[in-house]
Amino acid sequence: MDSETLNRPLRVAGFIATRSGDDDRGPAVFMHPDDARSRLLTDGELAWVYGPRRHELATVHIEPGMRLGDVDVRDLAGVAPSEIVRIVKPDLDSRGRRPPTAYA
Repeated sequence: MDSETLNRPLRVAGFIATRSGDDDRGPAVFMHPDDARSRLLTDGELAWVYGPRRHELATVHIEPGMRLGDVDVRDLAGVAPSEIVRIVKPDLDSRGRRPPTAYA
């Protein structure tokens, strides 16, 4: 399988907005176990959510009741129901654009 098949776009099926007094708050994405598995994501892990206007880190929650190909998002700016997003595991192993240090 190619990377495009493994990281196919997902549809935002629902949006949850919280208030300051709510127990469960903060950026989160709720997804089907097969969608999470194809992205090598586990429950409670952080992932990038790339929406049409911006991208943001969110906590992954695996929900067996979710429909395959759909996600629910909580407290994510820049996405709305029925829009398409990509969920990507952060690459923590590569050094990116940071300059090399003497301790490397």
